[in-house]
Amino acid sequence: MNFKNIVTQIARILVGVLFIISGLIKLNDPLGFSYKLEEYFSANVLNMEFLVPAALIISCFIVIFEVVLGVMLLIGFKTKFTVWSLLLMIVFFTFLTFYSWYFDKVKDCGCFGDALKLTPFESFIKDLILLFLILILFFNQNYIKPLYGKSALNLSVFAAYSLCLFMAYYVLQHLPIIDFRAYKIGNNIQKGMEIPDGAPKSEYEMVFIYKVNGVNTEIPYNDVMNNKIPEGAEFVDRKDKLIKEGYVPPIHDFTIEKDGSNYVETILQEPKVVLLIAYDLNKSKEKGMKKLEDFNQRAVKNGYQVIGLTASDETLISETKKKFNLSYDFYFCDPTTLKTIVRANPGIVILEKGTIVQKVHFNDLEKVVLN
Repeated sequence: MNFKNIVTQIARILVGVLFIISGLIKLNDPLGFSYKLEEYFSANVLNMEFLVPAALIISCFIVIFEVVLGVMLLIGFKTKFTVWSLLLMIVFFTFLTFYSWYFDKVKDCGCFGDALKLTPFESFIKDLILLFLILILFFNQNYIKPLYGKSALNLSVFAAYSLCLFMAYYVLQHLPIIDFRAYKIGNNIQKGMEIPDGAPKSEYEMVFIYKVNGVNTEIPYNDVMNNKIPEGAEFVDRKDKLIKEGYVPPIHDFTIEKDGSNYVETILQEPKVVLLIAYDLNKSKEKGMKKLEDFNQRAVKNGYQVIGLTASDETLISETKKKFNLSYDFYFCDPTTLKTIVRANPGIVILEKGTIVQKVHFNDLEKVVLN
């Protein structure tokens, strides 16, 4: 075996395995990956908001294709198509991660879901390494040979594709098989919000914004104090600019607000609490919403305090309560937080003194055990 062949086989194994692992992690939570795609499609990043409604479909296609491509590479199925697909995909992802890093648009690329958080720069470097490995494969395709016969190859790819489709359907109808988030069962929310003694604090720099020649320009605090302001500049605003991020606890944006008050501390001390979560009542599934009032009544009879959590406004809350005859109160929480807590709309979370003891999709409501 010559040197080129050895390098090609090493690259083949590394790329194939990494694509399968990365794809399976996202396939475990395609809804979470779709939220990340929505962030990329937003006006603040790529300005492709017309794709937002299709984010979940695109998410499923990408993650399934990623896993299947990894399998195809490892077994040597249709080498030319496989390598070209890998190259086009990594070029696209390298552009996205570079854009996120250089323009500081997206803080986490979502490459490995919630299992492994990478900074935009780390994601960009990871994609550059992958691009290098895939270029090795691209220029040495003749060394990528099938592992076995054509029928077995076709069957392997069909099996991989079918299993991925089944997994995607299953987790969308229930919840992710493995929960990598800070709100997984067994975690205590209060502990997740704690900041350890001596943890590094965020550092901010005061900057002033002046209109210079018709353009809003940031001028450092020291320059302003030393009268180094361009002639004719017009003051617009002052802000604190983050220059170094300190320790951020795993749970840092969980609130239970109503009428201007935050009830987090009170609710998290209760021994038996049910959270009925619908991050956006406009998007919540009617099939699930119809089940909530009966469950609410059953929970109350078992001594649970039941509250709804949503990011929707009071008008929509009132309309929803009337439509589904809901008798429990809704409290406000950030939509991103609610989407992180449970990958269902609506979803059900059971707390015991702030510890998550059960969490289910509305399709699995009958599985909830009320002690």
